[in-house]
Amino acid sequence: MLLLIIMSKQESIENNGNSCSPLGVRGSLEDRGKLGDETNSVPLQGLGVNSSSGARGRSPWSWIPTLYFAEGIPYVVAMTVAVIMYKRLGISNTDIALYTSWLYLPWVIKPFWSPFVDIIKTKRWWIVTMQLLIGAGLAGVAFLIPMPFFFQATLSVFWLIAFSSATHDIAADGFYMLALDSSEQSFFVGFRSLFYRFAMVSGQGLLIILAGALEHYTGNLRLAWSITFFILSGLFVSFFVYHRFILPRPDSDITKTRNTPKEVLHEFRITFASFFQKKGIVLAIVFMLLYRLGEAMLVKMASPFLLDARNVGGLGLSTEQVGLVYGTVGIIALTLGGITGGIAASLKGLKYWIWPMALSITLPHLAYVYLSWFLPTSFILINIAVAVEQFGYGFGFTAYMLYMIYFADGEHKTAHYAICTGFMALGMMLPGMIAGWLQTVFGYQHFFVWIMICAVPTLAVIPFLKIDKEYGKKKDVIM
Repeated sequence: MLLLIIMSKQESIENNGNSCSPLGVRGSLEDRGKLGDETNSVPLQGLGVNSSSGARGRSPWSWIPTLYFAEGIPYVVAMTVAVIMYKRLGISNTDIALYTSWLYLPWVIKPFWSPFVDIIKTKRWWIVTMQLLIGAGLAGVAFLIPMPFFFQATLSVFWLIAFSSATHDIAADGFYMLALDSSEQSFFVGFRSLFYRFAMVSGQGLLIILAGALEHYTGNLRLAWSITFFILSGLFVSFFVYHRFILPRPDSDITKTRNTPKEVLHEFRITFASFFQKKGIVLAIVFMLLYRLGEAMLVKMASPFLLDARNVGGLGLSTEQVGLVYGTVGIIALTLGGITGGIAASLKGLKYWIWPMALSITLPHLAYVYLSWFLPTSFILINIAVAVEQFGYGFGFTAYMLYMIYFADGEHKTAHYAICTGFMALGMMLPGMIAGWLQTVFGYQHFFVWIMICAVPTLAVIPFLKIDKEYGKKKDVIM
């Protein structure tokens, strides 16, 4: 607590010179979004300096990879690592899917407190503070795993971690839009998605390999997973220290002064209501809810499918093998997909690539149809199937993130982007809750066929989207 108070005082002192504008965050943010291209010089960008952000000459490459890796880790821990851990500790598929899907709730409801993150303190302060709290929560999970009531206890702590992570997402995504101009945002969106997914694959891969190795070394499942979470806790404390010193300090990232409770609530109402007054809001919400409909159910059952024995329709892989699939081949395929998607979007824009990317994120689910029906014993074939799915996701998810940035642009862009991600989380939460029950009823084979059918609503919405054909195209060469 003392550390947080000191951090708060330091942030206040550092931003004192910038907090006197009566427009506060709003005016600076709007000017940055609309005038960024005209007020930045190409020579400075060529040197890796973001002149619009007040970043003191610090290249985006020094913080974007670590920031979005840190954003992805708690998400994959709550949504995927927890699934594998509970599966290894004997929890049923139905309970795993139902209760871990509730962990999406903080991401669903985060729009209700995102305006306060936008108004109170700086985005930078929220980022480093949430990273410290997440590290503490991961240590709490490590302590609780050996307890007899571990399932209920760890779920409670996971929910607190998810709450902190959702708040971190709001601040990080807002910081991204404040520290970079529009052309830089377009260029780095693929790399930001890449490192976010790299964190997810690291959690599904390297972390699971470590947990599996510890299972064999200790001979005690709960001890092995406790050690794994202690290591994660140390990693997040390291992120906290690194970003406390490395994150830039954009001129527009300031604390809004003299806010009374009435003013904060008034600002909240204006911000929240203005989102639903945007042109094309209905189609945008439908798109955000349906774009990952199939994945919402697939992600809950993919790991149990790989781990379950062959006599119940699974592939019967070990914990280490599941980690190896995602930690080696998966990373390579994801890297290629993410980089390809980012470069493609910056060259021809979002409108040109929306269809190919939507197909890319849905059709590769056929890999799991193949795996469930033929149950190959070749580990090479399993790796190829996962590689296809990972490349498709890395390429296709670029369009989703870029569309949310596009739709959120304008007044209150930070809070509006948070509302977009809230709808994205709702689209993952509701289908995921019934995934375990559907798998139990259908079996793995017909469950994955159902996943393919779920691609139809996703693709049906795209022809009706209104997207500026120039949006996302690279305007300047960024080094």
